Order: sequence, then structure tokens, then C-alpha cells
Amino acid sequence: MLLSRGRLLDGVGTLARVGLAAVWLISGGIKMSDPGQTYLAVQAYDVLPHSLVGVVATAMPLLEIALGLFVLSGLATRVMAGVSAVVLLLFIAAVAQSWARGLTIDCGCFGGGGQVAPGETAYPQEIARDLGFLALAGWLLVRPRTLFAADAWLGLGWARRRREPVAAGE
Repeated sequence: MLLSRGRLLDGVGTLARVGLAAVWLISGGIKMSDPGQTYLAVQAYDVLPHSLVGVVATAMPLLEIALGLFVLSGLATRVMAGVSAVVLLLFIAAVAQSWARGLTIDCGCFGGGGQVAPGETAYPQEIARDLGFLALAGWLLVRPRTLFAADAWLGLGWARRRREPVAAGE
């Protein structure tokens, strides 16, 4: 039996949704488990006033976990994809400015972070990876309808399946 085009796209969207959720849950969970290291990672970017470093280091893993749970459940998928895209763009900008300024830091995206020896940075790889995550968010922004999503169960407009015309005699 062949899958309809819509069902196939719903499946691709589901994979994008689960993948993006995994990124947020893993990243946030790792940061939450080591708040001291998260603080050092945020501080290493050298863009925030000292008084905000602790606030951002505390809020970041909470935001990532919340995003992960919303995206995984498929609740407000388009909105959460938009928030994810904004956060990812901020992360990309942070890494890019560190690279442009000649800082030698690990991004701390999945734990760790802070100062590293010259030559141990991985800025191009970090940006490329985040662009891949941004593509997942972009897919969900354009086509938020996915399988097993709370949006559909709640009857949210963008999640409703369009009725395809039935050929005569079917």
C-alpha cells in the first residue's frame, strides 16, 4: 500500500519534531546537571554584563527543556518551532561573534564550555550543526502538521488534516 504524499510529509515532520525535541531535551538536561559549568560557558562568551550571566545560565537549560517538552508533545508546534528558530539564531550569532573576536572557547552547547586552548575550537562545526537544527525548526514552521501531535488532538487549525477529494465510486 502506498503512502499518500500528505501522510509521508506528516512522517517527515514527525521525525523533525522528535529530532528537534531531542536536541533541546539533551542539551537542557546536560546543562541542568552541571550549573557551574553552564555558568562558565555563558561567561566565556564575554557579551553579557556580569550581573546577567547567572540569570542566563539558569534560564537557558529551563528554556531548552521547556522547548523540548512542547516540541515533543506537538503542542503549539508552529509557535515552538518559531521560538526554537529564534533561540538557534541567537546561538549561531553567539558562536559566530566568538569566532570573529578570536575567542578560544568551547560553545558549551551540549555541556562543557568555557576557555579552551588555541586550535581546539570547532566554530565551523558548531555553526553547521546549529544550522541543521535550524532546518528542523524551519520545516516545522512551514509545515507544523505531524503525527501523534497534541495540536491535532486539540483541533488546532494548522494541525487539522485536509480532506482529500474521494474519486467517484470509492
